[in-house]
This record gives sequence, structure tokens and C-alpha cells, in this order.
Amino acid sequence: MPLINHGHIHFGENKVQEALSKWANIKKDFIKIKLHMVGKLQTNKVKYAVSLFDYIHSLDNLKLAEKIANEEIKQKKRINIFIQINIDSEEQKNGISLDKVENFYKICKEKLELNIIGLMCLPPNGSTVEKYFFKTLNLKKLINLPYLSMGMSGDYLKALEYQSNFLRIGSKIFGNRK
Repeated sequence: MPLINHGHIHFGENKVQEALSKWANIKKDFIKIKLHMVGKLQTNKVKYAVSLFDYIHSLDNLKLAEKIANEEIKQKKRINIFIQINIDSEEQKNGISLDKVENFYKICKEKLELNIIGLMCLPPNGSTVEKYFFKTLNLKKLINLPYLSMGMSGDYLKALEYQSNFLRIGSKIFGNRK
């Protein structure tokens, strides 16, 4: 609560269930708060995510996009959405591959009418992040999207150099998760 009392309104969460228990009542009392889903979103949690979150940073497949679109209609609510790209084709990471992002964006925007506002990337661990941030920035410009969600506690200053608008710096503020 101290950050809220100092005027901070944007907060991120990795897990829907954890966010529900933490934020449902707080958002009722502080209506200006904007909650960001930054972790992997499972399709069976979409109805809860749409009801609670204002932003989803991890749209990573068509099935999830369809579920979000249907739930937005049911709840009469629009979410700000980032397409998560798999910037280095890592098998263990989720996201749309670079060669499929433009087509995926068109489907989400034209067919599903999702409010896609930007791209999100998570560079490979231990990598030089600049080349991945550069690729993501260029792709954002190519598709003509307004926002980038990239940069975490360890690389947020570099992300700012590549025009990131949304940073995930939780551990620098709150400490490491237990």
C-alpha cells in the first residue's frame, strides 16, 4: 500500500490467482490502479484475467487470443494487449516467432478485434540484450504499434535506450520473490 499512497498506479502480476487474492478489493478502493498481467496466461484463467487486469503483456497464441476476444465480449470490457514475441526462437519460451508476428497481429486486430497496443519480449538469459531490444523496436515500427514492454530489473536501463514504455522492475522495488 505505501506505493499506492504515494500515487503509483501501475502494478504487474505474474499469476492470475495470486493477483485475484491481492488486488480484487484494492482495485475497488483505488479505481485509478492499472493492473498488468505480465506472466504466462493460461486459457482456463482468461475470464478472471479479463475481469481483473487492464493490460495483458503475454498474448502468445491464437487459442488464447480467441478466448480473450470472447471474454471481452461477455464482460463488455477491452483490455490493452501486448503480443509476446519469442525473440530468439527459444523452445522453452512462449511467444510468437518473429516471422509470424505480422500475420498474427492482423488476425488479432482484424478478425478478433483485440486492442493490440504493443510487443513484449524476454531476451534469452545471460544474453546481450541490445540486439533483442533492437529487433523488437524495429518490429514495433514495422507493424506501427505505439508501445514496447521490455526490460526487467537487470536490464531496464538498456530497455529504455530502445524506447521501452513498460518495464518490469519488481525485484528492484520489492526484492526477490520468496
